[in-house]
Amino acid sequence: MNRLKIAILAGGRSSEHDISLASARSVLESLDPADYDVVTVAIGRDGRWELGSGDGSVAESLPVPAANAPATLGAVDVVLPILHGPFGEDGTVQGLLELAGVPYVGAGVAASALCMDKDLFKKVLRDSGLAVARHIALRAGDAVQNPFGFPCFVKPARLGSSVGITKAHDEAELVAAVDLAFRHDDKVLVEEFLDGIEVEVGVLGNLEPIASVPGQIVPLGHEWYDYASKYDEGGMELVIPPDLPDDVLEGVQRAAVEAFRVTECEGMARVDCFVLGGNRVVVNELNTIPGFTSTSVYAKLFAASGIPYGELLRRLIDLAVERHERRSNLVY
Repeated sequence: MNRLKIAILAGGRSSEHDISLASARSVLESLDPADYDVVTVAIGRDGRWELGSGDGSVAESLPVPAANAPATLGAVDVVLPILHGPFGEDGTVQGLLELAGVPYVGAGVAASALCMDKDLFKKVLRDSGLAVARHIALRAGDAVQNPFGFPCFVKPARLGSSVGITKAHDEAELVAAVDLAFRHDDKVLVEEFLDGIEVEVGVLGNLEPIASVPGQIVPLGHEWYDYASKYDEGGMELVIPPDLPDDVLEGVQRAAVEAFRVTECEGMARVDCFVLGGNRVVVNELNTIPGFTSTSVYAKLFAASGIPYGELLRRLIDLAVERHERRSNLVY
């Protein structure tokens, strides 16, 4: 059998550039060369595209103009867009890959854009009968408002890794938090504080997705699950499974799969939830391209579910091919 030619697309223009490169290196090291012929395409913070050989390092040379990207990426069998945040996880790159006519891992254009926008995501889930935190959206020129009391959370609408997010405890912190969030996006969320257990679930699949064993996020030395908790050594503990009744854990899994389904995701996602009062499940957000190192939460959750990292990658590549073949039969 011929090896599949795989392109790993990494880096990107967002503040999560370095996280993406770490994820891409981990994927690169784990793809079996007997099955896959791998190349890397790195996108710099300046937007420049660079082509690499897949020899164990992410590309640092050979500029590929973005205008040539469809032809470059269209020459491979499957693309793994291991990009986080704007200009990669938000439907922009997915649209490029659709134009190139190449199978790719993860959510499509609409689902990627929807899940990146926390405001629209919550509205769709709320309209679909799934519980989410109450929020309001502010745009440039709007008066600062907070109808939920303190503490509350203030977030850029379309960013990840807790960048630009503040837990505000009073009016002065709220004003500063809104100002900070507006540096990252022109739409900002003010959201109620949920006092509960933070639980995350991995989802895998296309039309029949499955949920991983849930895991509880326990920040260590931090008030909440901020950027430092996520990425500093010893910043958090992942408890798999959480110390919750089986029926509650099953409820978290059902909510995660339903959130994946109603947003029309495919491939993969990590769904972040809160369990309130010991049994009420509230969906917080859905990440269509979660951190993807072998020690990331997504990979750990599926490893605990009996799907090791290498097998997880193989399934995602197979899902990309399956979706592409299925959609190629549609008449436009």
